[in-house]
Formats: sequence, C-alpha cells, structure tokens
Amino acid sequence: MRNRLLLLGAALAAFGASLASGFHFDDYAIFSDPVLMSSAGGMGIWALRRTQPLTDLTFWLNYMAGGRDPLGYHLVGLALHLGAVLLAYECLRRLLPERAALAAAAVFAIHPLQAEAVNYVWARGAVLGALLCFASLLAWLNRRFWPAVAWFALALLASEQCAAFPLALALIHWTGQRSETPKAGRSGGAHMAAMLVLALAAAARLASATLAAHAAVAPSKYFLAQGPALWRYLRLFLAPFGFTVDPDIQVPAIWVGAMLWVAVLAAAARLWQARRNAWAMWLLAGLLLLLPSLLPGADLYADRRMYLPMFAFAAAAGWLLTRVRTQALAAGVAAVLTVLSLVRTTVWLSDRSLWQEAVRLAPEKARPKIWLSRDLPAAQALELLQRAQAAAPHDPAVPAEMGKILLQERQVDPALIEFGQALALDPNNAEYYNNRGVALGMSGLTEAARADFQRALTIDPNLSEARQNLEKIPPAP
Repeated sequence: MRNRLLLLGAALAAFGASLASGFHFDDYAIFSDPVLMSSAGGMGIWALRRTQPLTDLTFWLNYMAGGRDPLGYHLVGLALHLGAVLLAYECLRRLLPERAALAAAAVFAIHPLQAEAVNYVWARGAVLGALLCFASLLAWLNRRFWPAVAWFALALLASEQCAAFPLALALIHWTGQRSETPKAGRSGGAHMAAMLVLALAAAARLASATLAAHAAVAPSKYFLAQGPALWRYLRLFLAPFGFTVDPDIQVPAIWVGAMLWVAVLAAAARLWQARRNAWAMWLLAGLLLLLPSLLPGADLYADRRMYLPMFAFAAAAGWLLTRVRTQALAAGVAAVLTVLSLVRTTVWLSDRSLWQEAVRLAPEKARPKIWLSRDLPAAQALELLQRAQAAAPHDPAVPAEMGKILLQERQVDPALIEFGQALALDPNNAEYYNNRGVALGMSGLTEAARADFQRALTIDPNLSEARQNLEKIPPAP
C-alpha cells in the first residue's frame, strides 16, 4: 500500500495542476460535434464511422454531467492517469523485481512525456486505451486469457493507437523474464491470435478513415517523417527537455528518411538478438508499441503517442536503475522528472503559454502562430499572421485565420479577400466556404452566401455551423 500511495502522490505532484487548466486546440471539437452535444448521443457515438467510441462516451458523459466546465474533463483525465499508474504497477510487479517495478512505475507516472496525454483533454483516448491494455495484461499474467482479450477489445474502442499491444504482449509472453510470467508454450495461442485479428481490423479501419478524410500528407511522406519523429520520442525519453505541443517535424529527403529508418531497424535487430536481457526486451517492446504511430494521422508527431509505449521504456529504465546500487540516484531521477512534469503542466495551463512556447521553438511553422493569434488583440494577431504568411505563403490556414479576425473587426471587404485566397489554395475546405458565406451575408449578398453554405455542406454534411447559417437565411422569393 505504501508504494501505491507514493506513486499516486508523485503523479499528483507532477500533473495535479492540470485541474486548473482549460481547453486547448482540438478540445473545442468536442463542442462542435452534434452527437456529443445531444442527449441521445450515448447511442450515436457507436456509429461505424466513429473511430474511438468509448472515449467519445466519456466526453458525452462529461458534457451531460457538467457542460463546458473544463474542471470535470480534467478530473476525469487525471483520474484515468492515476488508475493507469496503479494498474501499470500491478503488472510490473509480476514482471520485474519489486524495486525495479516501483522505479519503472514511477517513471511511467511522472515522466514529462506523459504531460500531453494527461493535460490535453482530446488526448484522453491514449490514457484510457493504455489503462485498458494494462487491465488486459494483468488478466493475461493471471492466466485469464479470454478476459484479457475482452479488455483489449475495449482498449481498441478507446484508441486504435493500442493496436500493437498484442505484439508487445507476445514478446513478453514468450520471452518471460520471471517464473511468474507465462512461459513459451501453447497456452494462450488462440487468445493471442484473437487479439491480433482485432488489432489488424482496428488498424485497417483507422487507415481507411484517415484516407477517407483526405490527410494533408501522403502516406509515403508521412512514413518518411516518422523516422525523425521516432528518434525525437526516444531523445525526449532520455533527455526530457525542449518539449512543445507542435514541434517542427518535417518530411525529410528520401535518403535522410531512409537512413533514419535503417538506423531504427538496425537498433531493433540488435535488441532482438539481446532480447533475453530484460532491458533489451523492454526496449524492443516499446518500439513495437510505437508501431501504430506509422499509420497516417492528422499530425506528423504527438507526445501522447508515447503514453502506452512509455510503460515498456519505463520498465527498461526501472531495471537499469536498480542495477546501480544507489537509491539516491533513483530518488534524484524521480525528483527531477516530477519537477519537469510540473513545469510542463504549468505551460499547459493557458493557450497563450502553450503557443508562445511553440512559436519560440518552431519559429518557421505557421500553425503555432495561428493558434497564438487567437489569444491576442486583433492588431497583434494580424501582425503575427503576416509573419506566418511570409514563412508559409502556400498555407491556406493563414489567410483563413486573417479573414476571421478581419470579420470580427467588421472589416468585411478585406476579410472576403482573405477567404478567397484561402479557397484558392484549398478549394475543397468546407469551413472556408462557411466563413466566406458569413462575410457575404454581412455584405448583403444573400444568395451568394446561401451558395457558399450549400457548398460547405456538400463537402462536409456534418458541418453544423454551416447548416445553422443556412437555416438563418430567409427562403428566396
């Protein structure tokens, strides 16, 4: 009990300040989703087109219980992290010596790489999915194989980023480091196969959903970018500084990307050869758990993708820390990680601090400037966006954002020019048509506004804002 309380206390010290945070970035998408806002949404979230229905269910319950108050959302996120820490510790106690298990659970609980998943409401799926994977692993270690399959199925409903869990589980199962761990043999083979089938189905579904959404980056380019992204994950695990919500990860030249992937594969091969050593097995398991990040997504990089893999990397760190016969070293590492995570959490307390940091660390990237501009007075926001446009002249999001600011300032004609430029760069963006429709309506061009709202709904029938704007226009005589 003492160790569990220590772990909970450390996690609260690291991330408890998240309860004072608000909403960020894609968090606001929760309140633009008509299903999540509906009293009947508890049924609608199970539609086949939705990729994380279990996570959506928690958002819907949050909204039904407390509306738009961010405290409730962050309370749930922090509680899920604490639950994941306890379950991770229970699993690690069965896989590692006690001291190593405690050290590993502490690294998992307080490492600053976990900050995005805990502080960012939209990233809840990563925490919930990991918690359910730990429930599956615990059931598996207790030789309750079908319940383990059921827990994993629920994990996939929370986040398809859990899809590689069966691979890591197979490595742990057949490499078993302690007598308590199920050893190689036929036991669990059918259940493992069932998990793999579920994982493949989830990965295929996620890939098809991403392709249907017309991802901004082609799958081949996305794959190339995951080489530097993966090395950044590993670097931040070993040297946790230089965090930002939006790092400047670019698609590298083909030869650079190929070299980085050769290095990754060479490292994985070396770890496979040394898998009988606990540290090597756990590092390899961490790499396996990162495999779902190779599936094309909206972002080239996201710290939250390390939440579940952190379990395996933390196990390797815990094992290695106990090889050093100095408890003061482990305590010092824990203290440093807690302070770094607390600092990271304070950055997440406001949009302005979050995006100021991102602008400072990725000065050539447009998106941080766009998001920071939303928290600045109009004149400063437009000046910042002009800098973004100079750095990224072909990014349609920049003129689209400038148009919205000009519209708020009642400068309709300049706003129309910016919306037109955004549509010239991205003619299939429903939101841009909706925004231009609003500007046209303010100019008295009702029929032109109607046409833009209809065009927006043709592109995205679920864009509720465009539907509401269209309903406000009186019918044509």
